[in-house]
Amino acid sequence: MIKAIVTDIEGTTSSLAFVKEVLFPYARKHIQEFIRDNATRNDVAKLLNDVRSEVGRELDIEAVGAQLIEWIDEDKKVTPLKALQGLIWEAGYLNGDFHGHVYDDVVHKLREWHGWGIKLYVYSSGSVHSQKLLFSHTTHGDLTPLFSGYFDTNIGHKRDSASYATIHRQLGFSPSEILFLSDVKEELDAARDVGMRTCWLVRDGLVQTNAEHTQVASFEQILLQ
Repeated sequence: MIKAIVTDIEGTTSSLAFVKEVLFPYARKHIQEFIRDNATRNDVAKLLNDVRSEVGRELDIEAVGAQLIEWIDEDKKVTPLKALQGLIWEAGYLNGDFHGHVYDDVVHKLREWHGWGIKLYVYSSGSVHSQKLLFSHTTHGDLTPLFSGYFDTNIGHKRDSASYATIHRQLGFSPSEILFLSDVKEELDAARDVGMRTCWLVRDGLVQTNAEHTQVASFEQILLQ
């Protein structure tokens, strides 16, 4: 019996286009200015030092900004970058520059599952802060009351089975009681390796009946039996 559902965001609850065409360009445009203006803030200063630790050498503020932009362009899942992006996106959400995109079918099923007493969680490469921002500023309103918790790359990378072992221990459910939703096969493989149930979202393209993980085109097609 499924007692908890853990979902990815990009390509699963939300369109890749929103992330690639709205969020990433917004962060890229503003990141140099943001770190320059906020370098003395304790939280930002720590993240800037984390960038320096990541590359293994001392960098001035302009070089840090250049490195962050390079990581954005390469779609790197680097934890300090993700945290800084979240801080920049916060300003965008609060200014009304954009709203978090969530598919209609996702909203319907999340509310239904929550009503059934199933615990809902998010695991994304984006920071927990940015996850909460997205789900609290959607065109459907604030969806954060539906979720019981959030995970990001601070617990490990999404293609590493150890990350999913950590999640199931923290949730307190056996792996077979947890369903993980993603659009990335390697993430699903890692979750399956620790015994989690899996479902593969195929938002664009044809659903394959013989895929290694059950494939669906929308949350409406997900079966919890």
